[in-house]
Amino acid sequence: MTACRLCGASGLAGVVDLGATPPCELFLTAEALDAPEPTYPLHLKVCTTCWLAQLPPLITPEETFTEYAYFSSYSTSWVEHARRFVDGAGLRPDSFVVEVASNDGYLLQHVVARGVRCLGIEPSANVGRAAIDKGVPTLTDFLSPEVGQRVRAEHGPADLVVANNVYAHIPDIVGFTRGLRALVADDGRVSIEVQHLLTLMELNQYDTIYHEHFQYYTVASAQQALAAGGLHLVDVELLPTHGGSIRLWARPEEAPVSPRVVEVLAREKAAGLHELSGYEDFAARVAKVRRDLLRFLIDAADAGKTVAGYGAPGKGNTLLNHCGIRPDLLAYTVDRNPYKHGKFTPGSRIPIHAPERIAADRPDYVLVLPWNLRDELVEQLAYVREWGGALVFPIPSLEVVA
Repeated sequence: MTACRLCGASGLAGVVDLGATPPCELFLTAEALDAPEPTYPLHLKVCTTCWLAQLPPLITPEETFTEYAYFSSYSTSWVEHARRFVDGAGLRPDSFVVEVASNDGYLLQHVVARGVRCLGIEPSANVGRAAIDKGVPTLTDFLSPEVGQRVRAEHGPADLVVANNVYAHIPDIVGFTRGLRALVADDGRVSIEVQHLLTLMELNQYDTIYHEHFQYYTVASAQQALAAGGLHLVDVELLPTHGGSIRLWARPEEAPVSPRVVEVLAREKAAGLHELSGYEDFAARVAKVRRDLLRFLIDAADAGKTVAGYGAPGKGNTLLNHCGIRPDLLAYTVDRNPYKHGKFTPGSRIPIHAPERIAADRPDYVLVLPWNLRDELVEQLAYVREWGGALVFPIPSLEVVA
């Protein structure tokens, strides 16, 4: 990749090189363990013109999202986050809401419960079926300007368009943004939630770098991406979700910009993210996270301690592969999603079981891979203390919670 996918500039500087890994959601069956497994470079770069951090498009969204392993509703806290958003969205009985990448209906189910008309656009047929089973009208498709125009012609313009945790997953940022513009009414609103590059850098959240995330946004770069597709950023909220996210509010028509936009832009600038200096020590901090986790796991193995994992998220697979963790250091992991049971993590080949396995085996340590759900999981895993076990959080720095 030699040119920025947003502004076209050629000045891309390396931020961190995580080697080569398989796509993070391509979990392996037992039969696939003896077959070749494709890997792709994972080298994050930043454009020194518009400051969009990005990965080359080595895999396509179609390869990842036609059949998808991630179901949003398995996170209780995320479903509650969506409910609060819907409650505060100011919807009227005659509103029309469209969510892009609507997953299994985790958000639109709350819109349906209010009796408000809505539509989900979800590319993964298997996940979309779960939404339909909840009574959420769902179109199986990838958003493009043409799909946006077709939905608008058939259903009318949307008063609110929601795009949560998808803006990073689209290599054609401008085309996708034009699709959002096609969906939304001229006086409507677009809400986008995406991980904030500022917290990713500050808190060493490098495991959220994986191939299906094509870019990582500051408010500055997001503002330029929205403008390129015909939308104007009018407000921003800082959210704790996914370790630190931004909720971008945009409109088709220019409107006064909230002071919060100015404040966050100033924070980003103070952190050095609008110049190359802010990115220069990130790779060294990532290397320390890797060394600390490996040292802990090796010491535990040498001491005869048992370690199991909790969760099999995409971010966990970046961490496991970058650190070179295999079943000799992490015997298995567990996950609430039955879709993953009996499969193996890509690259690291760690078996995935149902959560009940932890209580049955009573490991000395439980390595928590979805660290972004810390509060929820500390509560769910409180029973580990019954046998003197402890939870291990690898990010932002190694922490053992007894």
